[in-house]
Order: sequence, then structure tokens, then C-alpha cells
Amino acid sequence: MRERPPSRPQSRVQRPEAKRFERPRKPPLSVQTTTLWEYPSQHYGNQMQGDSRYVGATPSYVIWNLIQRYTEEGDLVIDPMCGSGTTLDVANDTGRNARGFDVAPFREDIEQADARKLPVESASADLVFIDPPYGDHIDYSNDPRCIGKISAYDPKFYREMEKVIRECARMLRPGGHLGLYVCDFYAKKKGFAPVGFALFDLIARVLTPVDTIAVVRHNKSLEMGNHHKAAVEQNFFLRGFNYLFIAQKQ
Repeated sequence: MRERPPSRPQSRVQRPEAKRFERPRKPPLSVQTTTLWEYPSQHYGNQMQGDSRYVGATPSYVIWNLIQRYTEEGDLVIDPMCGSGTTLDVANDTGRNARGFDVAPFREDIEQADARKLPVESASADLVFIDPPYGDHIDYSNDPRCIGKISAYDPKFYREMEKVIRECARMLRPGGHLGLYVCDFYAKKKGFAPVGFALFDLIARVLTPVDTIAVVRHNKSLEMGNHHKAAVEQNFFLRGFNYLFIAQKQ
């Protein structure tokens, strides 16, 4: 009987283990030098600036960059719509004086006031930073004065924001800077609302534009496959960046 040749040992193919998504480690803070800004975290360092639980909290590195470029230690920074207090925390980290206001203060060191009329002396601020609402999709407070209750498709939103921008200009000293951080808005039934362009036009009426920055968004929804699937199937775009408008008072 003919013998069969010995069978070759079967090699086992090692399949690589699926890696979980990991956000890149935070790099050291540095002053941004292009008009495209990106940082892989809402906060810098080992502490939080502001509060990540606050819906729509401002990335603290955005404020840090403005403070580093346009202020010196001891200068006054104002935030008329202070939210969770990010601006106050960054100003404290960098040795600046700061006052934050909101119609619905999130914490004790934020003063209650309407951004359209603030208890701040004219021509006293070196930097005013504002991160306004850009649609009525988030319920910020029950205060009827809240501009966040006005739709971005309603002309009233822009009339009220013009009052805010003019108040920012009033508070700035000559040579002082405004930073306004905002995003456009899209709703399936109403379409695109170019909030950024509209607010830039309002800024340019009272201040001198310095530059326009695109800040990459790291919103958790941008990591969800179903959102991208819907954007393809329904032929719309997810918001991938925020505007940062910088202007100066002459």
C-alpha cells in the first residue's frame, strides 16, 4: 500500500486585533501660525477650563491663542456670553484680569447681565471674546432675554447680535481686539443659514477686520458613522469647522 506523504503543518494567520479609536495625545500649547487651527481636545493641560458638561463649551486653546497674541499680563479680558467660564479660567492661567457675563450664570464668578448692555466702562477692555449661540437648537436657559432662543433663520437674531457686537466695540479700548467664535447652521427642512458671513458683516461695520480663522471641530457627532451616512444619502454637509473672526478697534 502506497504511503501518503506527510501533511504539511498548517500555519495559523495571526489577525491583527481591532484597535479602538483613540484621540491623539494633547501636544504642548503653542501659538497658531496659520489660519487653520486644530487641537485634539476641548481642554489643554491636565485640568479643565470651563466645563465639558456644558453644551457648546468653547475650546480653551482658542481663547489661549487670542490672549497670547493680543494681550499682556494684567490686561482686561471680557466675555459677554461666558457660558461655563472657559474664558475666566484661561485668563487666570495666563495672568490676565477677566470679567464674564451671562443672562444665566453657570457658576458664581460669572456676573448676571445681558450682553447687549453690560456694566463695563467704555474703552477699558484689551480683548473681548464672544462665543454666541448660532441657532435655537440648544436650550441655554429659561431667561426670555436669551438670544439663543431666536432662530438663525429669523432676522431678529441678527438685529440682536448687532447690539451685542456694538456693545463689544464700546468696551474695547483703541487698539483692542475682538474675537468672535461661531458656526454656520443647517436644518434639513430649512436649509443652510450662513451665520458666519452675516456676523462678519456686522463686525466690519464697527471694527476693522484683522483675519478669519477656520477652527477644526472635534464634535463627537463627527465620529458617528450614521451621521456621515445620512449626510451622503440626504446630500448635506456636516459642520466641520467654526469661524474665528478677529477684529480691532481703531
